Amino acid sequence: MIICFKRATLLFATLALAACSENHLRQSFASEKAQEEADLLLTNGKFYTVNADQPWAEAVAIKNGNYLYVGAMRNAAEFKGENTKVVDLGGKMAMPGINDAHVHPTRGGIKKLFDCNFPFDSNPDQIAAAVAECVENNPDATWIRGGQWDSGFFDRYKIASPRRFLDAVSGDKAVLLNDDSNHNGWANTKALELAGITAETPDPADGTYVREPGSRVPNGLLLEGAEQLLSDKLPDWSPREYQLGALEAVRIANGFGITGMKDASTDEPTLAAYHALDQKGLLSVHMTTSIRTPYGHRTQPLDYDRIDGLRDKYSSRHVNTAAVKIFMDGVPTASRTAAMLHPYAHAEEHSHGNPVDGMLHLQPNLLTEDLIELDKRGYTVKIHTAGDRSVRVALDAIAAARLANGDSGQRHELAHAGYIDPVDLPRFAELQAVADLSPYLWHPSPIIASIIDAVGSPRGEHYWPIKSLLQAQAPILAGSDWPAAVETIDPWLGIEAMVTRADPEGKHTGTLWEAQSISLEDAVEIYTTRGAAALGRGNITGSIEVGKSADLIVLNHNLFAIEPQAISQTEVQMTLFEGTVVYRKDDFKRGR
Repeated sequence: MIICFKRATLLFATLALAACSENHLRQSFASEKAQEEADLLLTNGKFYTVNADQPWAEAVAIKNGNYLYVGAMRNAAEFKGENTKVVDLGGKMAMPGINDAHVHPTRGGIKKLFDCNFPFDSNPDQIAAAVAECVENNPDATWIRGGQWDSGFFDRYKIASPRRFLDAVSGDKAVLLNDDSNHNGWANTKALELAGITAETPDPADGTYVREPGSRVPNGLLLEGAEQLLSDKLPDWSPREYQLGALEAVRIANGFGITGMKDASTDEPTLAAYHALDQKGLLSVHMTTSIRTPYGHRTQPLDYDRIDGLRDKYSSRHVNTAAVKIFMDGVPTASRTAAMLHPYAHAEEHSHGNPVDGMLHLQPNLLTEDLIELDKRGYTVKIHTAGDRSVRVALDAIAAARLANGDSGQRHELAHAGYIDPVDLPRFAELQAVADLSPYLWHPSPIIASIIDAVGSPRGEHYWPIKSLLQAQAPILAGSDWPAAVETIDPWLGIEAMVTRADPEGKHTGTLWEAQSISLEDAVEIYTTRGAAALGRGNITGSIEVGKSADLIVLNHNLFAIEPQAISQTEVQMTLFEGTVVYRKDDFKRGR
């Protein structure tokens, strides 16, 4: 009996141990299986990955906001579990989310919500009607601000006194309207009075108060630094308005398939707005901010410690604050304020006393000093360089930083580098300097007509040499610059213009330097992987690859199966940011 009991106990223990081991194996297998079960499975799609090792896929699995699987349909079912949501894309094309690497999101959102707006191509009667309506609708306001009139407006319409033109429709309100470049302003008498601008006010070193004929009385047009001085006198928006503007911009961006943005000039209230939205879980984009430095003429180095303080205070999970903005010149429009290597056309009669080849805001040695220090501190510097002379000065400064600091890994950006001397083209690759380009402008339009008239033909038409830059292996980014220069952040207009160099909306005929057209593949890469690199997020977004953030968009058609002229008709059906749907058009089949 005793022996039998011992045997029974041993048998019981063996069975118990086996059961325990089997249960452990089952739990382990279940745990391992749970780790492989996707939160979301997208199937039956044409996924353009922008990954050279795997250009196309049929399905993706997403878990915890990242891609778990990218590949063929036949293997996708392995990642489906009890709680996996499955979406059948019905053969639609999907691709990585768009990155707009030069944009002013909060300014665009505030403009849409609170400004006095009218189309860029408005004529004088339309502008007068819009301002009158805004005055009537805002009886308690002191200031009416908005725009934007196009750069060639006052060349086409001979308005004797722009100031008095606005006085006739503005009542007791102060009015400031910006142009399409956002570098120049148009003010009424009340605005000039509140800003303390009189006939005795001297022109700033980096701008001009255009005067009435035969006198020193300002006529209401404010060029470059003159506009900035008046803008600085306006009451600021409230923190709540900044957040509402930023939130509106993100909402608009997600609807166009944008999941990453680089704010090209970010002041502290805007930094605070992004940080607050991120803390609330409302920032559904990767946001990189270019901390704004003083605009216009400056003779002293930047306050680097202050910039460090802003970077550290407002950095958060989705807000990369390690970038800085410096302004080197103006714009090559009718105002003729971009710094050029050769004089503008008809400069003497249009320069308003400015140099005939434009102006640099900073002396080259000061830019070099700032750039070396910012590079050393780990910042990517976005330098506004709209003229070929400012491009050359900026490249010289980057070369000096490389000599002083070695290869810091910071890829500094030359914003609006549309005019580049051929001698300087190879320097972009040599210095890993990024050409920051504006493809929305690569076609005939009022602003392009103003630029060509100012720069002169045929030199003026040789604008935005993107194909030459690609052939020179230059780093490139693209951005909308919204709300400056363009009325919409819609990236599909920019992508089409890259490919056709024609007006995507068909308002203006012809092309702009068609020899610089590029392929659709290159255009998409610029807006995805290259844009992600410009945001400092190339390791986590920009392509559809296992381990990367699931920032993905579904389109209404296959970009590679349509005519280039139809690219601008692209509509986003669904936008995912970190695996979560942040925009949905609801016209594709869904299942479980």
